[in-house]
Amino acid sequence: MTLVGIGVIIIGIALLILAIFIGHALNNLANVLKGVDKTVERLPNQLDDIMKKTGDMISESNNTLADVNDKLHQLSPLFYVVGDVGNVTRKFSSSLVNVTESAKVKTESGVNAKDKNKLGGAYGTFALGYYWLKKRKERKRQAGSFDEA
Repeated sequence: MTLVGIGVIIIGIALLILAIFIGHALNNLANVLKGVDKTVERLPNQLDDIMKKTGDMISESNNTLADVNDKLHQLSPLFYVVGDVGNVTRKFSSSLVNVTESAKVKTESGVNAKDKNKLGGAYGTFALGYYWLKKRKERKRQAGSFDEA
């Protein structure tokens, strides 16, 4: 055999090995494409299920929102009543503040008058003591004049 024959045999063997690898790769690619085909075939059914469940969820959300709105509508009078009670208690407490403030002013004026009376009471006590002292001296003088007679 010549060198050309040996080269042709080597090239033939290389091409055979290359063909086997390409065939194996193409077989794997065919399996992958079969899997993709099955997935694509099931996709419309799955999308239909997803859309149906999404529609059900949106419908349920709308029902829940309508229920919440209805309950809030039913509770609105309660909120108005609570607001009215708050206004009444605010007015009542402000009137209590006014009464307390007027009582405080009256008490302060009474304290001022009391302080004046204490001062007057001190002067009165001093005057009373002076009056008793004078009366006592006068009695002693009268008692002394009875003893002399």
